[in-house]
Amino acid sequence: MSAAGPDAVRVIRRYNAFQLFAGLLWWLPVFYVFQRSEGLSDQEIFSIQSIFYLAFCLLDIPTGMIADRFDYRRCLQGGAIILVVANVIPVWTPTFGGFLVQFLLIALAHSLFSGAGSAYLYEYLHRTGNDAAYQGAEGSARAWTLIGRIVCLPAAGFLTAWWGPSPYVLSAATCGIAAVIALGFPALPRTGPVTVEPVLPALAGALRSLGSSKRLMLLMAQGIAIFTLVRIGQANLFQPILESKHLPLHWFGVLMAATTVFEVAGAARSKVLARFGQIRVVLVLTVLMAVALASVIPLGLAGTMVCLAVFSLASGLAFPVQRKLVNSAITEPSRRATLLSVESLADRAVCALVVFVLGAFLSRGAMAGFLVALAATVTLAMVVLAVLVNRSRDRAAVKESVA
Repeated sequence: MSAAGPDAVRVIRRYNAFQLFAGLLWWLPVFYVFQRSEGLSDQEIFSIQSIFYLAFCLLDIPTGMIADRFDYRRCLQGGAIILVVANVIPVWTPTFGGFLVQFLLIALAHSLFSGAGSAYLYEYLHRTGNDAAYQGAEGSARAWTLIGRIVCLPAAGFLTAWWGPSPYVLSAATCGIAAVIALGFPALPRTGPVTVEPVLPALAGALRSLGSSKRLMLLMAQGIAIFTLVRIGQANLFQPILESKHLPLHWFGVLMAATTVFEVAGAARSKVLARFGQIRVVLVLTVLMAVALASVIPLGLAGTMVCLAVFSLASGLAFPVQRKLVNSAITEPSRRATLLSVESLADRAVCALVVFVLGAFLSRGAMAGFLVALAATVTLAMVVLAVLVNRSRDRAAVKESVA
């Protein structure tokens, strides 16, 4: 941050504030329990989650292309407004249909964010000569999002006990603040004539760009593992795990906030990992996350808290580094949001499959078996990716020496 110019510092601060308020979903620690209290079964709850990920898949590339074709800022503004609407729906209709519509709108909003947010920040800093500030800026934005959760989420269980829909009302209010903040994002500096490419050729060009970069494909595959683990650990299984440990509902938000402290610490200190080799470190952290998550089942409440803290610290360290690696591997900046949306689509497609399998395991009371299988699969995948990345680097080195 200190190395960035004054305009870049202002954009980074505004981006931090946007991520803080857009990511502050007060209902996150208790939505599973709230949906159960409104009469939904486990099968219905996880069906909504699976549909959510599939909807994300269908929306991600179109919204990424819209961001590249028109304006990253408009996507951020529109996504925040949609989140406001999504968060008030469960207040009006707390039914299966209402919750499904809520999550479909969240999928639309986050698909607008997924490529446009990082693309806007990276491009603004790049075009103003502040490239070196990007990883720290992405890490600080992630840290501020998590700090907001630490401050507010401990109240989620108490608010739900007082009035069930209150976390949804507060979420709508904070997303409204995010929309106002997004209106103040400055336009990207012009670096040359603007060309508008037709939709299908633009998509074909983005896919060709991805297909021509084996390194980018490998880095995106590695990012899928991180995203899947974070979603499973923090959204889909966090509440069932705590219920299995017989923790009272009031403490769900408190524990989520406590573990989030470790994620903040990781996100704020991710730059120290550069000396160890960024790709290697991210692969190791991904395996650590999977093992930590699988270890919660045989342990008591105290051991579970330790494992969740380790999981959160590793995810906080890994996320900004992985974002920097992927953005740096993109060779066509004009297709950045579309390519990031392709990665996001793959993230959600894998999550949809994993959540579908998770629902089947939970219906049989086999959470432990699911987590062990997930950890083994992730570990094997990271070993294979490490080998492929090394081979890709060696081939690139040979080509350079020949040239």
